[in-house]
Amino acid sequence: MIIRTPKRLHLGLIDPSGGLGRRFGAIGVALEGGYEVKVSPGDGLKINAPGKDEETIREAVARMNHSFGTGTGYSIEVVKAIPRHVGLGSTTQLSLAVGMAIAKLNGLNISVEELARALGRGKNSGAGIYTFKLGGLVVDGGVKDDVPPLVVRHEFPESWAFLLITPDLKPGFDEREEEPVMKSAQGDPGVAREISHILLLGLLPALVERNVKAFGRHLTEIQRLVGRHFGSQQGGEFREDLKPIIDFLAEKTYGYGQSSWGPTVYGLILREEGERLIGEAKDYLREHGLRGRVELGVPRNSGAEVVNQNAFLERLIKSVSPG
Repeated sequence: MIIRTPKRLHLGLIDPSGGLGRRFGAIGVALEGGYEVKVSPGDGLKINAPGKDEETIREAVARMNHSFGTGTGYSIEVVKAIPRHVGLGSTTQLSLAVGMAIAKLNGLNISVEELARALGRGKNSGAGIYTFKLGGLVVDGGVKDDVPPLVVRHEFPESWAFLLITPDLKPGFDEREEEPVMKSAQGDPGVAREISHILLLGLLPALVERNVKAFGRHLTEIQRLVGRHFGSQQGGEFREDLKPIIDFLAEKTYGYGQSSWGPTVYGLILREEGERLIGEAKDYLREHGLRGRVELGVPRNSGAEVVNQNAFLERLIKSVSPG
C-alpha cells in the first residue's frame, strides 16, 4: 500500500492565551509534494527511511499497536520525504500516513481524527491533521481537551501558488524543543482579537472572491500579528536571520510569511509567475551570500491519497506499455 500526503504550510496561530477556553487555533494550507510512503505486512518491523523519519515511524507503529492492537510486523519505506523541521509539517504528515496504512491493512475503519488522537497529533494545531484529511485551506477551532475541531475548510485557487524559500539556516524547533515554548506562550488577547477580525472579515472573504491582492495583504497582516505572540521566542515578528529574505518577498509577492518556526518562508504569487520569481529568488540568495532551496508551492485541494500497491503496479505497467 502506498500513501501520498500533502505538505503543510502554516499561516499562523490565532490565540495562545486561551481566553475563551481554547488555545491557539491554526490556519494552514495544503501543498503538493508531501510524503510517499510504502507499507506492507512483514516479519518484524523493517524501516527504510532517512534520518529522523525512522524514529517517527517507530513511534507511530508503537502507538497504533498500543491503541488498536495492530502489531509491529510491517515493512515501511519512505519513497519521498518532506524535509524535517523546516516548517512544512513533516512529523504529522508522516505519522498519519503510517497510521492510515496500518489501519487499512488491518481492515480498521478509523477516522483521521481518531488516528491523530492515537498518534499524539494536534496538541497545538490541527492544520496538519486537516490538510492531510481534506487539503485546501483549513482553520481549526483551538485546543481544549481533544484534537481541535475543524471550523473552516475551503478550496484554494489553483491559479495561485506560493514561492517557497528554505534557506540553509538553523532548523526550526523540533517537538521536544517546541513543547516548553508552547506551554509557556501567553499571547496577547488584543492581538488575538485583531487576528480573528482580519481572518473572518478579510482573509476568508478575499479567498472566496478570489482576490489575490486582498488575500495577500491580509495574510501579511496576520503573519505580523502572529509574530507578536512569539516575538520573545524568535527575536521579533519573524526570525532575525530571515529578514533579508522577508524583504525580498515583501517586494516581489502579494503577501508573505514564515511557516511555523521556519526557516521556510513563503510569498503568495500567481502560479504563472512562478518560473520567473524562482529565478529572481535564486539570484537574490546568491547575491546576498545565502544558500537554500527555492521552489513553487502548488496548492492541493485534496487530502492524502491511498493507492493499493497492485493497482499502482497495474497503472505503471499501462503507462509504459506500447499502444
